[in-house]
Parts: sequence; C-alpha cells; structure tokens
Amino acid sequence: MKIKQYQWGVALVALALGLMLTIQYRYSKEINETPPIARAQALINEIKEKQAERDLLQERVQQLRDKLDKKAASESETLSEEMDTDRIIAGNQAVFGPGVEVTLNDSNIEVPAGQDPNFYVVHDEDVLRVLNELKAAGAEAISLNGVRLIATSEIRCIGPTILTNKNKRIPAPFTISAIGNPQTLENSLYMKGGVVEQLKFWGIQIKVVKKTNLEIPGYGGAITLEYAEPVKEGSEI
Repeated sequence: MKIKQYQWGVALVALALGLMLTIQYRYSKEINETPPIARAQALINEIKEKQAERDLLQERVQQLRDKLDKKAASESETLSEEMDTDRIIAGNQAVFGPGVEVTLNDSNIEVPAGQDPNFYVVHDEDVLRVLNELKAAGAEAISLNGVRLIATSEIRCIGPTILTNKNKRIPAPFTISAIGNPQTLENSLYMKGGVVEQLKFWGIQIKVVKKTNLEIPGYGGAITLEYAEPVKEGSEI
C-alpha cells in the first residue's frame, strides 16, 4: 500500500513538473518569437507607408513636369508667333492674304501741243504717293513688281525705270501689291481729290483691283545699318 502511494506521489510530482515545463516553454517561445514578428510587421507597414509617400511624390513630380512642359510649349509657341510677326513687319517673311493690286502706266493719250510730256509719264513721286496712301490705310505688306518693299526701301527715278532696294531697277508698267483690308485700301486711293483722281487728270493709267488672296515674297537683300547701334544698358549717350 505504501509503494502505491509513493508511486502516485511520484506520478503527481512528474505531472506537475511536466505542466510547469510546458508552461515555461510556451511562455519562453512567446517571449522569443512574438517581438520579432511584431517588429517585422511594423517594418512592413512602415515600408508600405514610405512606398505610398514615394508614389505621391512621383505623381507630384510628374504633374510639375507636365505643367512646366506645357508652359514651355506655350512660351515657345508665343515666341514663335512673335518672331513670325517681327519677320513680317521687317519684310523677311513671305506672306499672303487679301488686298489690292494697283497698276500704273504712262498716259496713252496724245500730249497736247505746248504741254510738258513729263506730266503724262509715271514718275517715282507718283508711285511713292500711291505707296504712302496704302501704308496710311493699313497695308501690312507691299511689293512693287514682285519686289518686297521694307522700311528702308527707296523709290527713285533712274531714267525710264524706278530704283528700289539699292540695286533693283523696275520698268513700267508698275504693279503695286498690298495686303490689307481690300475695301479700305481701295477707298484710300479713290477718295475725292485723292491720288487716282489726280493721276487720271494727266491721263496716267491707273487700275485698282481688289484681291481675295495675294502673295508677297520676303525681302531677299541684306539690311545694313551704317550709323545706328543698339544702346547698351547703363551707357551714356
């Protein structure tokens, strides 16, 4: 009977010891394994947050790049348009548009006895008056017998021809093409007491035709300034 009690006592002690060892093992395992898992999960969450921040920053950078590209493209287009306008004003650019075509030729009537025949011939001053009227009426581009006229173009008589752009000799008949509002340009020439009326008084042949589409070439010569120089910032004149 005593042996059985001893055996039961040993069994109970062994069971209790086993339970204690099991509990200690589980507790130790939780202590050793749970923190690394928690740290790993925390790192994963942090990485995801950083990736999300990176994606937002990349999206913002792309938006800024697109905005800058659009701005640069807009500025480039504006600059290109301004350069085209400057070339047109300077006469370097070929242009087309509506306008008028004016043809001048010497008188075809017989010169009355005692009259100066020079009155019945087209002179440089006649061509110049027509050009001035067209410019005053808003002509944006003008050519004379296909030669583009610019701000420095001269109109001078050289014998029976007109000299312009320093070395261009142009014979009669003279055809002036001007781009602008056709009706306004025509009205400027035909106004009462205007250039058409005065030239016709001497029998000078003048014909004005409105055109829906004229093409005027660009100025092909060199522009040389002998005396004018750009003012430098801070310089005294």
